[in-house]
Amino acid sequence: MNSQIKIALVDDEALFRKGISFLLQRKKNIEIVFEASNGQELITYLKKEEERNHPDIIILDLKMPLLNGVEATKIIHNDYPGIRIIALSSYDTKSFIANMIDVGASAYVAKNTTPQELLTTINEVYTNGYYYNDHVLSIIHECLISPNKKPRSRFDGEQLTTREVEVLKLICKQYSAGEIAKELFLSSRTVEGHRNNLLRKTECKNMIGLIIYAIQNEYVSVDNLVD
Repeated sequence: MNSQIKIALVDDEALFRKGISFLLQRKKNIEIVFEASNGQELITYLKKEEERNHPDIIILDLKMPLLNGVEATKIIHNDYPGIRIIALSSYDTKSFIANMIDVGASAYVAKNTTPQELLTTINEVYTNGYYYNDHVLSIIHECLISPNKKPRSRFDGEQLTTREVEVLKLICKQYSAGEIAKELFLSSRTVEGHRNNLLRKTECKNMIGLIIYAIQNEYVSVDNLVD
């Protein structure tokens, strides 16, 4: 990957944070642009810095003083929608994972993960906008996709075009915009337009919202996602 990935690290455990920083800075395509010990420091930094200096990805813990990871993610998802969040936490229970994904995290990684899994997650989130392994996908299915959840249906409002459905199905397979463009013989800009239309028509806030929408409206099945 030729592009430089700008990353901010947010964790109140300084030793752990420095260890992650050391690991990531050894990679030529990764640049650590900011470190913080809590969510409030992060939000202050984002408000102060120009948008061109913002990180592409923020890796943050859940339990932190002043402003925890969940509340920080809500703010960032609302005020800085172009920044992706990777939750990196020792809390690996279903409720914590489901909550972080629900408020806008693009990925969830346990702190006992391997360095290679973390690097894979970073690269996938940078390329595709999100990354969910089989464990996280199963939790999304169990906790977020249920009869009690009633997002906008395929019969409510504007109908999706045939092309938009094709793009939606490939998004669910975690194809990048470039891969979708190649698969459907489109330009990347056209694919981005279809993705924006999908978000607008379905009233979803992010890619996981589109996946949930696709499953609940039977464009794809859960089995196709977790196999």
